[in-house]
Amino acid sequence: MTAADTRAPATTLVGRAQANVVFGTVALAVLMSALDQTIVSTALPTIIADLGGAGHMSWVVTSYLLSAAVATALAGKFGDLFGRKLIFQLSTAIFIAGSLVAGMAHGMSLLIVGRAIQGVGAGGLLVTSMALIADVIPLRERGKYQGGLGAVFGVATVVGPTLGGLFTDHASWRWCFYVNIPLALIMIIVAARAIPTMRAPAKPTIDYAGIGLIAVGVSCLILGLEWGGQEYAWGSATIVGLFVAAAVLVAAFVLVEQRAAEPMLPMRLFRGNVFAVCSILSFVVGFAMLGVLTYLPAYLQFVDGISATASGVRTLPLVAGLLVTSVISGQVAGKTGRYKIFPIAGTAVMAVGLLLMSTMGRGTSTLRESLYMLVLGLGLGLAMQVLTIVVQNTVPYTDLGTATAGVTFFRTIGGAFGTAIFGSLYASQLGPNLNAALAQVPEVPAAVAENPQLLRSLPLEQAYPIIDAYADSLDYVFRWVVPVAVIGFLVAWTLKQVPLRQSIRADVADVGSGFAMPDSADRAVRLEHSVASLWQKLRRDEVPDPLILAAAGSSLTRDQAWAIGQVRMLEQAHGQATLSAIARAHWMPPEALEPVYDKALRSGNVRIDGDRYSLTPAGQAEFDRIHAAWRDWLGGQLDDWNCTDPADRELLDQALDKIAAKLLDESEKTPS
Repeated sequence: MTAADTRAPATTLVGRAQANVVFGTVALAVLMSALDQTIVSTALPTIIADLGGAGHMSWVVTSYLLSAAVATALAGKFGDLFGRKLIFQLSTAIFIAGSLVAGMAHGMSLLIVGRAIQGVGAGGLLVTSMALIADVIPLRERGKYQGGLGAVFGVATVVGPTLGGLFTDHASWRWCFYVNIPLALIMIIVAARAIPTMRAPAKPTIDYAGIGLIAVGVSCLILGLEWGGQEYAWGSATIVGLFVAAAVLVAAFVLVEQRAAEPMLPMRLFRGNVFAVCSILSFVVGFAMLGVLTYLPAYLQFVDGISATASGVRTLPLVAGLLVTSVISGQVAGKTGRYKIFPIAGTAVMAVGLLLMSTMGRGTSTLRESLYMLVLGLGLGLAMQVLTIVVQNTVPYTDLGTATAGVTFFRTIGGAFGTAIFGSLYASQLGPNLNAALAQVPEVPAAVAENPQLLRSLPLEQAYPIIDAYADSLDYVFRWVVPVAVIGFLVAWTLKQVPLRQSIRADVADVGSGFAMPDSADRAVRLEHSVASLWQKLRRDEVPDPLILAAAGSSLTRDQAWAIGQVRMLEQAHGQATLSAIARAHWMPPEALEPVYDKALRSGNVRIDGDRYSLTPAGQAEFDRIHAAWRDWLGGQLDDWNCTDPADRELLDQALDKIAAKLLDESEKTPS
């Protein structure tokens, strides 16, 4: 790496007030993007009553998830290419357009189109939000900000149904979408004033072919599952054609990924047990969580006869169980380094929870329903928390970004498949069951049976057959999802237990990591985050300066090693090093440093020309030895890092250079 490369702008520092404004803006973006995954679930029965198209209900959620997955893969690269500020604003504008289309829709098809447009904006917002935090938040404080964003993402994902119910009951289901518009406009205005403009110094390579093939292939497969037995017969040319097209496109995706310069999902990752197993488990968790969160409110509204708001509130036991076991499993895994038991236990408890929920009916008490939801939530939390972290722990650092993005992709696709298959199973049962129920009460119009508010107004003897039709249909769905959880349980037993890296243990307890929030796929950025997390975990008295000097075979004292390091760091960052600049970086008077640098001059490690300091050949040799010792020490802390591998060594040096430059610039702006 050249000096010019090192000095390339990796970050733009801003004042604390501006940094907080940027964080508030991106946190709002994450909140809206995550909420809109599930906010419509409590509104769906009312939407169907207004717009019709019950057979396409799942696509209101699936279209959002699929387009968000594609946008996530592209937005990070586009941010490097055109600047993250521009992509953030453009994604916000797309999100506004999608919200406007969805809110104004007067038919199911237009609503689905609006949701797909929303998903494109949401995917861009999620990825660029995390990247903007890395751009503007000081490194010393970045961990808590990134953890905060992850927590916002996770909590918003599971409380979306409650908020959607509030809008549906007290305004209109359309306000689930309209509410985004004023907030997003504020985001664009604030971003224009507060977010600095910057782009990556190197032009990224984008795997357009791979992204396009997998997006269309997955869409064909989901369409086949959605339409089969409903719109078309399973053996019809349309359904068979969709499945064949899906198989061909996925096969083409595999071939393209094997030849791509920077593949979206490198096939070599699947040779590793941990990545392959965790990808399957992420799919299973996404399948169950998004599917249940989408259809459970419909059960509660039609069968229990409660309002949209109450149906959202009644899902809180599931949310509580999920959050509690997420935190507990993360804490235990972080302290003990043992994680295999959690996916095993989690998928087993998930299967039990789904089986219990499949027994619910018109006579099931609220307490029992809440208990069953709690059991399912406990299982989801146990299974989901460690998956992303375990993958990050085991893949080579050069694959860290793509492996993390891969697990996130499988979670999102699992949610899309879960929602679609839940919908297909539900529709296949509801039609016959509802027809049979209406035959028993011919005086009840079909429109009344399809509207939960009108259904509650019927006399009980007329309502009961219809309520039982909905209960039986949703019980059928929950019962058929149990085998998916059982498959996850069997797969979890094959997960290998390996020691957790020290740099990973600090992150494993973060709630956001369990929800696999989209993050940068850039391997240097992910490595920088790992090194920074490790460094933040160390207490001041644990910093191994004396051990490093001894390992380097250096006779320098700590103050002299610090002195030559400051000269080298300032030369790399700014092209020159002066005593006043070094003092300013640490908010101290230059006079306090004069004895240290007088000693360095006498020892022959630095020289001075006017007011500029530089390293002598002897000083440069000392610096190189100490730098190599630091790199070896970090390699040991990062467990599987191979400092003899030139590619790994270059990547680690790049991360260290960026961290050093950021810490220096932050020190110049903030008193230490």
